[in-house]
Amino acid sequence: MKTWFITGANRGLGLEMGKAALAGGDRVVLTSRNPDALRAHFADEDRALAIPLDVTDAQSIEAAVATAVRHFGRIDVLVNNAGYGQLGAFEQLSEKAISRQFSTNVFGTFAVTRAVLPVMRAQRAGHVISITSIAGLVGFGGSSMYCASKFAVEGWSEALAQELKQFGIMTTLVEPGQFRTDFLDASSVRYGDVDVDDYIQYSEDKRRGLDAVSHRQLGEPRKLGAAVVALVASPNPPLRFAAGSDAYEVVENRARSQLAEAEVWRQLSMSTDFE
Repeated sequence: MKTWFITGANRGLGLEMGKAALAGGDRVVLTSRNPDALRAHFADEDRALAIPLDVTDAQSIEAAVATAVRHFGRIDVLVNNAGYGQLGAFEQLSEKAISRQFSTNVFGTFAVTRAVLPVMRAQRAGHVISITSIAGLVGFGGSSMYCASKFAVEGWSEALAQELKQFGIMTTLVEPGQFRTDFLDASSVRYGDVDVDDYIQYSEDKRRGLDAVSHRQLGEPRKLGAAVVALVASPNPPLRFAAGSDAYEVVENRARSQLAEAEVWRQLSMSTDFE
């Protein structure tokens, strides 16, 4: 029986991963800034613990990890899921908006992982799963800062995997495509806070496109939860997992286009070495 610690577990993908882990017989620490709804939902489940956690607050993180270990004795699986989408063209975003995006999606992920890793190192076992996005693989206009935050977590996780392997700790990046959650709702997504006339039409077109797909996405959150449980059960989990047919297509197209571009410029690339 494994013990999971999931951030941003109050809804969407985080909630479904928690449900799937419980259904598989594991124990789950479900964290959220406001865990009351979680407590009510899992009131009759003794293998579930719902506790408060703000990933941008160091004291909150330390308290949550300590509570989890005190209650269940260990943490086997960390799921870095908390985050939100800061959309809008780069010039439409204030420094405050950019800082807030990185504080949650990047530095919050770093801080929670830093707090959990000593527990996993002492166990000489664990699995760190970070939920990124296809926006961590390719850039999307109108989402530059969200993409930047997810690209940052991708690079960090790839290096972290090499550092943690010696302790028996595995690392996996889960890269979802479009899943039918409230990610694009006003309760989650944020748009630019700087008015720039040249971007008015561009932003309106982008927003209409996103509104049109909201709650019509192809991906089913429940199935992603089950897929993550399968990854954790695997003796050789992947470093990267593309979640959804659209995510798989992004991975495939990126690999092909990146190699094709490198081949076009191969001779110039080679010319920069010493003779």
